[in-house]
Amino acid sequence: MYGSNETIFGQLVRVGLGATLNNRSNRKKQMNKRIKMIVAGLAFLTIMSGCSTDADIVSENLSKDAENFNIVRRVVFVNGITDSYLLSIEGRCSIEDANNQLEVTCKTGKDQYKKHFLGLSDNVSYFVEQLDSASVSSSRYKVIFRPSEIIPDVDVK
Repeated sequence: MYGSNETIFGQLVRVGLGATLNNRSNRKKQMNKRIKMIVAGLAFLTIMSGCSTDADIVSENLSKDAENFNIVRRVVFVNGITDSYLLSIEGRCSIEDANNQLEVTCKTGKDQYKKHFLGLSDNVSYFVEQLDSASVSSSRYKVIFRPSEIIPDVDVK
């Protein structure tokens, strides 16, 4: 019934170790399966986040060019009650809409800028028109680094 040198205790130990090894093997397989699922999920999310339409890329690139004063724009403020123009600003302008106030910064010359503020209300609105077409890429994004923003300006007295 038992091997010549095997006792009941020895057989129980052998069977118990086998069950433990089987449990470890099953846990390892389950863990590998979980890891594969996590990696597949992360790969899927990475691929899906990179899916942008040409229009999205062009829009982003145009916005970046406008914020760097490379696009000529017209900003018009309209009184909605009287249907009359309150103000029109044209030039290489950047706009920022913040807290019911529109801030328009325009480049007027090399290293020369003007900033205009207009409060927005229920009856005052604005529209921005790009006056000239611009050539931007639809197949790649633009990233613009400004060393002056990264490196602090230190005055020595």
